[in-house]
Amino acid sequence: MTDKMKNIPYEERTGNESIVYFTRDISPAGIKKAYEKVNANICGKVAIKLHTGEKGGPNFTPASWVKEVMEGEETLKDATIVETNTFYKGDRYTTEQHLDTLKYNGWDFCPVDIMDADGTVDLPVKGSKWFDHMTHGKTMVDYDSMFVLTHFKGHTMGGFGGSNKNIGIGCADGRIGKGMIHAKNGNDWGVTENELMEKITESTKATIDFFGEHITYVNVMRNMSVDCDCAGKAAAPVVTPNVGVLSSTDICALDQACVDLVYAMCEADHKDLVERIETRHGVRQLSYMHELGMGNNRYVLIDLDNDEVRICPKKAVEGVKPFKKIVK
Repeated sequence: MTDKMKNIPYEERTGNESIVYFTRDISPAGIKKAYEKVNANICGKVAIKLHTGEKGGPNFTPASWVKEVMEGEETLKDATIVETNTFYKGDRYTTEQHLDTLKYNGWDFCPVDIMDADGTVDLPVKGSKWFDHMTHGKTMVDYDSMFVLTHFKGHTMGGFGGSNKNIGIGCADGRIGKGMIHAKNGNDWGVTENELMEKITESTKATIDFFGEHITYVNVMRNMSVDCDCAGKAAAPVVTPNVGVLSSTDICALDQACVDLVYAMCEADHKDLVERIETRHGVRQLSYMHELGMGNNRYVLIDLDNDEVRICPKKAVEGVKPFKKIVK
């Protein structure tokens, strides 16, 4: 990829294809439908990694939806939602603040493990450029499997927030690990663009190497502000149409497919989100995942709403409606 700011066209990609499933049903039922296609290796003690949002945030996947999914899936009935504290000072900076925010946002229907509440654990990062290890929340290694349930959206620093950002930032502990990703030249912040995308991705690699085949991914393309759920009520208004729910056992293919669906929209629909992705060099997340052997950037997109036929991204976003908020 010569221009790391631009999304590489599908026909210019090389290598194998992974399976990515797609449904237009943005609801608990749609999430369940997508999850059931990719959950074969989810077993034992299960962690659900998702973004629980800043206090009163309007866009994160609703807690009521997650509750319904967990109650309806045998592998998730005893699962634990996992999070880590934030590097920035906000509603989730300390464990005490985080617990209060979790309760406020409705995440009180099942166990929630703030994994770095009582310490950290170092996990190796193999074949990488920046790190030989990443520091994660201590209790992450207590789980046998991880279900990564991601609200796909833009991101102030990362360009977009998909599964890679969810676990790359979200499993790193709030002080050491996130500092390794963000801090530069003696300052707490300073890492941007390609370097940031690569460091996020290397952190993700530590997590997926730990879980091996016992990790799977669902991305929910709804309420896609150009800002992350970290922005809470201050997030920019959503203008990108809602699209659907996608799933895969391949993190690279899944995030790539979501980005491709954004690019497949008409200019008026995707302008703001594409601008956010490209100005932050967000697609470097995708090319670097591919370079590190974390998955494929080519995929077979399966339409779960129409007899599981293969479709292209343009077909998947055909007829998307102007944004209308889907509420809890």
